[in-house]
Amino acid sequence: MAHYQILVIGGGNAGLSAASQLLLKNANLKIGIIEPSEKHYYQPAWTLVGGGTFDIQDTVRDEKDFIPSKTSWIKDAVATFEPEQNQVTCKSGEKYTYDYLIVVPGIQLDWDKVKGLKETLGKNGVTSNYIFQLAPYTWECLRNFKGGNAIFTNPNTPIKCGGAPQKIMYLASDYFRKQGILKQTNVHFYSGGGVIFGVKKYAATLNKVIERYGIKTHFKHNLVEIDGNKKLAWFTDEHGNRIEQAFDMIHVTPPQSAPDFVKYSPIAIQDASLSEGTPCTPATASKDFMGWVDVNKFTLQHNRFKNIFSCGDVANTPNAKTGAAVRKQVPVLVENLLHVMNGGTLSASYNGYGSCPLVTGYGKLVLAEFDYDNNPMETFPFDQSKERYSMWLLKKKVLPWMYWNRILSGRA
Repeated sequence: MAHYQILVIGGGNAGLSAASQLLLKNANLKIGIIEPSEKHYYQPAWTLVGGGTFDIQDTVRDEKDFIPSKTSWIKDAVATFEPEQNQVTCKSGEKYTYDYLIVVPGIQLDWDKVKGLKETLGKNGVTSNYIFQLAPYTWECLRNFKGGNAIFTNPNTPIKCGGAPQKIMYLASDYFRKQGILKQTNVHFYSGGGVIFGVKKYAATLNKVIERYGIKTHFKHNLVEIDGNKKLAWFTDEHGNRIEQAFDMIHVTPPQSAPDFVKYSPIAIQDASLSEGTPCTPATASKDFMGWVDVNKFTLQHNRFKNIFSCGDVANTPNAKTGAAVRKQVPVLVENLLHVMNGGTLSASYNGYGSCPLVTGYGKLVLAEFDYDNNPMETFPFDQSKERYSMWLLKKKVLPWMYWNRILSGRA
């Protein structure tokens, strides 16, 4: 049974940048990374792929090229956590022990939560930029659209990149405008949330964008069923009423949660619906149970198992689940973990910073940056609530380069 000083679960943005930063501070650490995927994806660009302005092949690289050279890559997937034994068991049956554990496997797309969705994805005008293989189909749907009902959905669960459901809607609306068919189009935004955006400063701009394109908004409406052949979707509103909506194309953002192997494990937050002593399983958990890793939102240390840390999309920190948040969380996690390893205190604190580059049309972007309390935390010396071409270039050119060349290597 292999043992590691630090075992990292997940080889995505958070896992690779955390391992890289740890080794930059102490090159002698024995670190293992458990990650089953051969490929690594830059997911923030999939919105631009769906809008026909980015090549899907530029969003994928080989995972092996980004695994830090001084770590051990365990090409497997975790099945169960045994935190009392400082151990994990993988799907292969192999067990690994650790002194410290970093849990960063990302988020799970729960397609099954919408009846009929899996059966019709990628055909019948049903698409989603949340899958590598489907983002190009979104662009195909836009190009083939001749007018009618274009629907864009946002679930009532937390999601990675909270602005993504509306970014593609604005790109689509701008495309329809350029093609001269926006007036023959009904663009609908069905959102499980209650507002267009949680930070008022940026919401004010987005409401003007919605007015500019003539988008019809339906808040507190959650997608529950879809029939691709009949081109019908059904939503429930806050009162439980069922609403039918015909579509010619529909972009679906799926409900999301912690991966099942985390959700039903001892390291997840407890399901409040279960009585004490009742194990949390798919059969016993409440249907809306998210199962995030139970960490302190400032220190990113586990609330019950002090040698476990977590950040990124899988953690129960109430921030926007974005790559920008990971970039601010990882240094806090690394500093606190190293302090704990050396018998010190948890001196670093994460303030909830998140960033959402809100594409509002071709060549237009609002760079929203904010903290736990939805206070703007802007980087640049100008009003970032304004739509800007410079911020569009930041998203399309600068951020992808930074990701591949600086962030994953722990240098940004």
